[in-house]
Amino acid sequence: MTVTSLAPAPARTTEYKVTGVRVLRSEWAKFWSLRSSWITLGVAVFLLVLFGTIASYTYSPDATATGGPGGPGSGGDSTAVSLALTGVTFASLAIGVLGVLLSAGEYSTGMIRSTLTAVPRRLPVLWSKAAVIGPVALVLTTVGALAAFLLGTPGLNGEKIALSLGGDGVLRSLAGAGVYLGLVAVFGVALGVLIRSSAGAIAALVGILLILPGLATLLPDSLYDGINPYFPGNAGSAVYALHQSSDALSPGAGLAVFAGWVALTLAGAAFRLVKSDA
Repeated sequence: MTVTSLAPAPARTTEYKVTGVRVLRSEWAKFWSLRSSWITLGVAVFLLVLFGTIASYTYSPDATATGGPGGPGSGGDSTAVSLALTGVTFASLAIGVLGVLLSAGEYSTGMIRSTLTAVPRRLPVLWSKAAVIGPVALVLTTVGALAAFLLGTPGLNGEKIALSLGGDGVLRSLAGAGVYLGLVAVFGVALGVLIRSSAGAIAALVGILLILPGLATLLPDSLYDGINPYFPGNAGSAVYALHQSSDALSPGAGLAVFAGWVALTLAGAAFRLVKSDA
């Protein structure tokens, strides 16, 4: 009796097509697997709530409480909202740094080569990073701004500047703070890809948002007055301002200008990502 041996069947391999949804899932998993993401997000929300609550409880009508450079209360009298949003400047630094680390961090570790090998078209990587961190930062910081306002409200009982959550423009302003911080996170991602250095991108973030408006005061008054509202930090501050000051943009215009700066930076990052080696 002759036994015929059969050749083993070739192993079947499943080929997975690279799609935008799969890249987004990958970036989502990558983002939440990093301990720094949890810590930095927690720090940003904590600073937002902490400084807003402290500012409300330490408010005195005889002393002007300000929200730091570019803060909503820096250009005029304080309001319950401007006090609650005192921590926006500090939160923006934490959120912006997180965006930078999410993108430039891969260049520092060399992981970007593996990422771009898996996603040869490259651009979906940038869009996915922005699509992950932007909404997350928006939601969490909006909740933080709301918490800062609610926790600080009892500290302003009896004060003229006290407002309720249903007051005119209050919810819009608190939500505007979240929108601004969400855009700052995307701005950080774009700077990280554009500069490809964590330290350099963080320095650029701080310089653009905080230092540039101060340096512009060295310009002639006629020129400074015309361009000052359009600096990224000042346009962003207008997004969550409760009342529009005479030398600032409206919330809608501020959002359009700041979003334009973010889009321009993203475009530059996309161009370099496609045209340059990792």
